[in-house]
Amino acid sequence: MSYENGFATSSNELDLLCLSHLRWDFVFQRPQHLLSRAAKTRRVFFFEEPVWEDGELRLDVRTSNEGVVVARPVLPNGMPHEDAIEAQRELLDRFLEQWNITDFIRWYYTPMALSYSRHLDATVTVYDCMDELALFKHAPKELVDNERELFQIADLVFTGGQSLYEAKRHQHHNVHAFPSSIDFEHFSHARKISKAKHPDPEDQAAIPHPRIGYCGVIDERLDYELIAGLAAARPDWQIVLIGPFAKVNPDELPKNSNIHYLGQKDYKELPHYLAGWEVAMMPFAKNDATKFISPTKTPEYLAAGLPVISTSIRDVVRPYGEQGLVAIADSLDDFICAAAECGMDEGALPVDWLERVDAFLAQTSWEKTWNEMSKLIAKTVDEKRPPRGEEESELETDFLPSNNGNTTELSPQVA
Repeated sequence: MSYENGFATSSNELDLLCLSHLRWDFVFQRPQHLLSRAAKTRRVFFFEEPVWEDGELRLDVRTSNEGVVVARPVLPNGMPHEDAIEAQRELLDRFLEQWNITDFIRWYYTPMALSYSRHLDATVTVYDCMDELALFKHAPKELVDNERELFQIADLVFTGGQSLYEAKRHQHHNVHAFPSSIDFEHFSHARKISKAKHPDPEDQAAIPHPRIGYCGVIDERLDYELIAGLAAARPDWQIVLIGPFAKVNPDELPKNSNIHYLGQKDYKELPHYLAGWEVAMMPFAKNDATKFISPTKTPEYLAAGLPVISTSIRDVVRPYGEQGLVAIADSLDDFICAAAECGMDEGALPVDWLERVDAFLAQTSWEKTWNEMSKLIAKTVDEKRPPRGEEESELETDFLPSNNGNTTELSPQVA
């Protein structure tokens, strides 16, 4: 990395330190899509929340297949809360020193990470707000206050959807909407697999057709009454649910014989499963946890060439439902009717549907999203740097976040 006046000469040379509540090896979603692309031009470090084990305090560090350095604090069982915060701070400081991370982007996915990282002197601070975490089950009571503080510290705020943007845009001077995007090449491979009639993955092969499937985290956001009702009303339909369980008891979920829980799959395997479905679904409950979600699986299902049915989640209704790309249904009867019309029975989609889907998806990609974010980061870094030729005494002054009222709304179509 080259420097001038103590700064990296290019914003592309800044390291990126991400502080996340999500595991890198959990479901491959927004953080992984963005940061794996960031890692192509800079060093990226992903500092996770701790795990608790018997034994000594330590920091497990490894490099992912995407080139991201992943650090996981391991804390001794029974460590008091305040001691745990201090331990994470010490581990983080030591980690930054060992890796010589001095000129960097501080990138937050959780405001709770402020407790052990607010002291860091970053070149620029970004809050990528992908969910309204305070509304999630078991959310820490300090989260709201921490987010308020993070808004004061951050130079840039990105939101994971349009509805979340509308909720946050008045809380910070520099907020930008970046809805869920798509790795089209990866998921469109499902169309080729289906057309070539490749065999199903082993654990899906024995499931009869027709199949309607969901792929994602199986948690408090799903409407299990709707799923159970669908299974009972149409025992001839097979319901495939792929993904890890989180914050729910698997023993309490619907157990109809035509509901199949296949567990978490590797990202590269997903097109092979989607290729064996007739219809994809997003049976989200209408609750606090789904109020501001922008499901990444919406464009992923569509890229796979699958008809999609969703409950009326705001960021799905607008734009996907309004443009006739996704069927919207909330009641059990409407959900069954939509599924039947989409292909679970003899129904068929409009002949131009796939063409319109592809035209819509062509407007966005995770590469475009990351490139737009990078431009905003570079602009912010330039604004915070002193003009060239300043006296050394002026170069040593503190640099404050710009407050130029720069609030941008990107259309949902161009993420």
